[in-house]
Amino acid sequence: MKQLSLDEIDANFHVPKTVTDTDITWRDVRQAPFAVYGLYDYKKTVPFRRMPEETASAVSAGVAELAYNTAGGRVRFSTDSDLIAIHATMNRIGKMPHIPLTGSAGFDLYVDDPATGTSRYFRTFMPPFDIVDGYEAAVRFPSRKLRYITVNFPLYAGVDTLLIGTRDHATVGEGLRYRDSAPIVYYGSSITQGGCASRPGNCYQNIVARRTGLDYVNLGFSGSGKAEDAMIDYLASLKMCAFVSDYDHNAPNPQHLRNTHCKLYKAIRAAHPDVPYLMISRIDFDSAYTENLARRDVILDTYRYAREQGDRNVYYIDGASVFRGPDEDGCTVDGTHPNDHGFALYADALCAELKRAFTESAFL
Repeated sequence: MKQLSLDEIDANFHVPKTVTDTDITWRDVRQAPFAVYGLYDYKKTVPFRRMPEETASAVSAGVAELAYNTAGGRVRFSTDSDLIAIHATMNRIGKMPHIPLTGSAGFDLYVDDPATGTSRYFRTFMPPFDIVDGYEAAVRFPSRKLRYITVNFPLYAGVDTLLIGTRDHATVGEGLRYRDSAPIVYYGSSITQGGCASRPGNCYQNIVARRTGLDYVNLGFSGSGKAEDAMIDYLASLKMCAFVSDYDHNAPNPQHLRNTHCKLYKAIRAAHPDVPYLMISRIDFDSAYTENLARRDVILDTYRYAREQGDRNVYYIDGASVFRGPDEDGCTVDGTHPNDHGFALYADALCAELKRAFTESAFL
């Protein structure tokens, strides 16, 4: 008996490899009226990157490679088309056993509400399982009307070009803007980069952005968030409305964390005296209890030092508390990396502290 593939049995799982509609006009997201967020100098830089190539190479080989991953990239626009398609040319496809292709290499689409500033998930541009160097996909709406759109870039893939397709007769205009402030800057590990959300919109920074209306920059680098001097200097040079230090996981040991953690805080605070500074300890606390006690002590020492210096814009989140509750054993894919539920809880913890921080500091 011939073995049937799943999409032969259930057509709902079939993923087309190309868009066959002929009445489509394609536009490059590097051109107006599109606005790209979270990626470095996107109009001039090919492929898309998260930080300058020279700077990334000065940090480490891991950062130099992962800077090509488009985690945190978003494009916003508006259109009255009843179809929105993408044509992505890609240079890296992050295939891993514990994150779906929809997260590592896929784009997803949200519809933004201009009245409330909120965004709601609509569809994912499904990448084919045998994706090599890019793909096409389309989502379809039930009617033609003006909609404001956000498309999130992949978390673990590199993108050379992204074209947006709409019906030939459709209008295409500017998208909603984020709140009038500098972005939140996040620095950290694979969790910060988005591993292992099922799709880009479910990484914790995108959840926070939707809840707060604030832009952000994702500088999470899998296995490579080690707060090297070159990285610290670059982070301090960025414009920001808040800074989130989330690299505990990637410090090789507690002593490395002690050598770098307060140093990073001092550099950011010297460059940005008034922005809220949030620091997080690792979430998988029970994985190595004794070592993680030492790591948490390092982060608490930085926090205490800052408070002793009179800094009232510094905040600490105990990572061990983020997943506590009746479903705490269902928050990760492997004991460390959050799934979508875990990322929602992560965003809950961050939003609570950010709300308190912006209220107390009156920075925004």
